[in-house]
Amino acid sequence: MLTRLLSRTALAMVLLASSAQAQGYHLADTYTLGGDGGWDYLALDTVGNRIFIARSDRVMVVDEQTGKLLAEIPGLVGAHGVAFAQAAGRGFATSGRDSSVVMFDLKTLAVLGRIPAAPDADAILFEPATKHIFTFNGDAGTASVIDPVAGTRLANIELGGKPEFGVAVGDGMVFVNIEDKAEIVQLDARTMTAIRRWSIAPCEEPTGLAIDRAHHRLFSVCHNRLMVVSDAMKGAVVGTAPIGQGVDAARFDDRTQLAFASNGEGSITVVKEVTPDSFAVQTTVTTKRGARTMELDPRTHRVYTATGDFGPAPTPTPAQPRSRPPLLPGTFGLLVLEP
Repeated sequence: MLTRLLSRTALAMVLLASSAQAQGYHLADTYTLGGDGGWDYLALDTVGNRIFIARSDRVMVVDEQTGKLLAEIPGLVGAHGVAFAQAAGRGFATSGRDSSVVMFDLKTLAVLGRIPAAPDADAILFEPATKHIFTFNGDAGTASVIDPVAGTRLANIELGGKPEFGVAVGDGMVFVNIEDKAEIVQLDARTMTAIRRWSIAPCEEPTGLAIDRAHHRLFSVCHNRLMVVSDAMKGAVVGTAPIGQGVDAARFDDRTQLAFASNGEGSITVVKEVTPDSFAVQTTVTTKRGARTMELDPRTHRVYTATGDFGPAPTPTPAQPRSRPPLLPGTFGLLVLEP
């Protein structure tokens, strides 16, 4: 009886501490970087302590500690995502409008070459078991597999729908959201084949995907303002949580058991994994309009996102019924959230 009471007390203290940490997330710094053009994914190089921001025709490289712009990697046509093959000393950035991947040196940041992928090469990741790079190509409905040492494409895997973000477990298994089907597809990185898929209803148009590797949970963030959680072993939805509007990215912090959804409306939703089958919104942190992508540093628990200030939207026309408001010159910056 005493043992059960102590266990319950300890669990309550852990939950209370986690809740307090989540409630404390706040916007701590903003580093103005400037520059023209849109942006997409952020990626953290934990070896070099640098944040890479895909930015239209280039990748911005920012010092994580100071927020200083260190360099820009040129030559992209519709930049989307960045991944790192640390052992090979190389980085890879998707160039969506010309269906390619730009390969660069991680030390010098010099461009080393361009690798064919497939139309709308978008999200990208490094898979540890095979040490290959995977890109997820929206318009093509495929995943491209790249050998980072040879700098060559090995395969294009048919996914049966439009892929968005993916995650690697570390054992050769890869999971990816399928936006137009509201599904998750599981890939075997070794055989380079799709081996399983399942519906993640009630999710609509999933974008970002994060993973709790210890408990085999996948966190899909959806355009109908839901975070939908799946059991990766069973291939089944186990829970949901409400999030904000205009979401694009998701992250999971293994140590705090917190999942994050970055919402373009100007917020980040923080969701606590209370148990592997129970999830609760802990807090919603105000960011800025347009801050829809993000990155998490698992060492410091900082969350990074990016956006700028916008002018008024142009008057809609038949040719452009959904015109976006313009980014005001010099206002683009990196936002730092701390617990």
